[in-house]
Amino acid sequence: MINLLDLQFNEMEELMKKLGQPKFRAVQVFGWLYKEAGKGAADFDDMKNIPAELRHKLAEISVIGLPRILKVQESKLDGTRKYLFGLSDGNAVESVFMRYKFGNSICVSSQAGCRMGCSFCASTLGGLARSLTAGEIAGQILSAERDTGERISHVVVMGSGEPFDNYENLSSFIRVINNPKGLNIGMRNITVSTCGIVPMIERFGEDFPQVNLAISLHASDNQRRSSLMPVNRKYPLDELISACRRYSDRTSRRVTFEYTLVKGMNDSESDADKLADLLRGMLCHVNLIPLNTVRERDFETTGKAVAQKFRERLESRGIPATIRRELGDDIDAACGQLRRSIMTEK
Repeated sequence: MINLLDLQFNEMEELMKKLGQPKFRAVQVFGWLYKEAGKGAADFDDMKNIPAELRHKLAEISVIGLPRILKVQESKLDGTRKYLFGLSDGNAVESVFMRYKFGNSICVSSQAGCRMGCSFCASTLGGLARSLTAGEIAGQILSAERDTGERISHVVVMGSGEPFDNYENLSSFIRVINNPKGLNIGMRNITVSTCGIVPMIERFGEDFPQVNLAISLHASDNQRRSSLMPVNRKYPLDELISACRRYSDRTSRRVTFEYTLVKGMNDSESDADKLADLLRGMLCHVNLIPLNTVRERDFETTGKAVAQKFRERLESRGIPATIRRELGDDIDAACGQLRRSIMTEK
């Protein structure tokens, strides 16, 4: 069965052609999949302007692969909503819906689990089950819009999984949500976060020069970064930072470096100085993230005062930095807390 959400618009046109349908049917079907927030089709019978014969044929060969909402948690602190979405094979992933002054944003997962093994992150617990298809990633947006009845205008691919470990599906996902006939989300309103797979940074800069790039950095020397992030053993800091500089030079876009502050490990003033030296001269921004608690991990978070001193130290050395406002901390929806599970809830 074809998941229609996996199809680009030109692929939808090809499908209609194979079914002996005129081209405009592709526009109609695509429109029903990505209609205004909360009003899209979850079932072929919802497609009122599509002939019954075509609807029946589509039901025989395809599905509208929206993930099933298994559980919703809403933060009492800020209204953030965390979704547990059930996939067709029994896996489940988490996504987070957030409201900001500039519009609604969602953090989506690109894989069920993760094989990168970052030692402070919940997403790696249990390893990687599989990568998500483009439609399964997009479906998280559509299901959240249906649940809230609100349009989502900003997307961060920062949930469970390493997006560049699923590059082809990531690329297809970006193109379909950017398509004016789809969700029409601007490239500059999409952010992809990677732990630092260097060859894919080069390719990403060529393929999507307008999409925002975020790098999970978390340490300013190879020894500590390798202990936190095994990927650093394959792509050490000098290679990673060089790739980021080339990306910025090629695209003229700012690179965001995510830096989780872990008490007693990477949060001293000397760490801030090393980080400033590492990034000097690059068009960049540092997003400081006081460690969010993961119950299976032993790391401790940095206090607010230490985080503020770290930020001030960076800025005094010419590196723009902010301390991330964490949303959904009371429902384990903050950075590093999203995880894969199996679909046991009914």
